[in-house]
Amino acid sequence: SFTMNMYLFVYDLMQFCGHSWIFTNMIIRFMTFGKDSLVDTFYSIGLVMRVCQLLSVLEILHILTGIDKSRLLPRFLQITERIIVLFVVINSQEEVQGKYVVCVLFFLWNLLDVVRYTYNMLARMGIYYLPLTWLNFSLCIPLYPLSVLAKAFAICVSLPYFESFGTYSIKLPSPFAFSIYFPYVLKMYLLVLFIGMCFIVQNLFSERKAHLGTGNIKNKRS
Repeated sequence: SFTMNMYLFVYDLMQFCGHSWIFTNMIIRFMTFGKDSLVDTFYSIGLVMRVCQLLSVLEILHILTGIDKSRLLPRFLQITERIIVLFVVINSQEEVQGKYVVCVLFFLWNLLDVVRYTYNMLARMGIYYLPLTWLNFSLCIPLYPLSVLAKAFAICVSLPYFESFGTYSIKLPSPFAFSIYFPYVLKMYLLVLFIGMCFIVQNLFSERKAHLGTGNIKNKRS
């Protein structure tokens, strides 16, 4: 309906504004301060980044309610990966926030999202530009695996701090005698992360083929 389409357009516009601000801020800060800007990336844009990622949870609801026709599982995996790495790993360990990998990860996320939300906004209005369509469904194929590697590296960097501080590790008293050592949980999650990457990359190739096939390109040109 027109109302739902307008709602999705406003949502995409909000996300576009947020990620564009982050992306522009990162570039300007790097051009101004050079490498010194990398260590305080989280402190300068972390709040806006967290707001944007929390808003992205709505995309799961959009799919569940049927107003967005995207596939649920790939989008769910992509969103939960970011939520876990950003809020559980980076946000909880101040020592990790100043690492260069955080800047790299934020750059990859925002580059992908600026393109994706631009494409989505125009698509809501029935506007399709072939170069933008190609960029939206092609750029993610190399950049998403790179972002997964950056996530994995951020997790590996955080492990010594989780071991030292015992963050999120739980040891229940007797008679339960049960404990959760969080670094082990993160190591197991690394395996899940790479398995999920294989599934999502396969889905990205399928989406690219569906949207950039010869017939679809001709239809969008006409």
